[in-house]
Amino acid sequence: MNRAVFLDRDGTMIHETGYLSRLEDVKWYPGTKDAIRLLKRAGYLVFVVTNQGGIGLGYFDAAFVDAVHASMEAEIVESGGAIDGWFFCPHYPNAVIESLRTPCACRKPGRAMIDAACRGRNIDLAQSWVIGDRDVDIQMAQAVGARGILVKTGHGERDYAKMGRTLPEGTLVAADLSEAVAEVLIR
Repeated sequence: MNRAVFLDRDGTMIHETGYLSRLEDVKWYPGTKDAIRLLKRAGYLVFVVTNQGGIGLGYFDAAFVDAVHASMEAEIVESGGAIDGWFFCPHYPNAVIESLRTPCACRKPGRAMIDAACRGRNIDLAQSWVIGDRDVDIQMAQAVGARGILVKTGHGERDYAKMGRTLPEGTLVAADLSEAVAEVLIR
């Protein structure tokens, strides 16, 4: 069976900007591309799973999200890494676009993005990881039976405090994605 790492995007791979709506505002955290390359070399499948409620709020459209992901992927490939799939949820509870205001299974902490990534890939979720900067990333890890790592970048420090600095058993805390990937690789 395959092992996978499911990465959050904003606040984990790139700086949190609120609702990223301009390609030129993509700012990588140091070491992110290297961390992805190391995961691939270690044999992990790597996926990005990201809530993109800004679509439902009308700040940008799905084509823009696809363009951001294509640009990010090109940089990752150029640095010797790869992403095995990009998944995003466009829904938002208070969406201005009515069709995107519906309850869904894909919005984190729901599991539908990870389920979609797993289809046909024989992934062992118990040997896989979810890495992100939000409480919903840790909840998603629990929902699918994967291990979780909360990074302190983005909203991580705030959410860690919000959770009373208490995380589910087996969940790790890391300063950033590079440190999180180092933890993955030694386990």
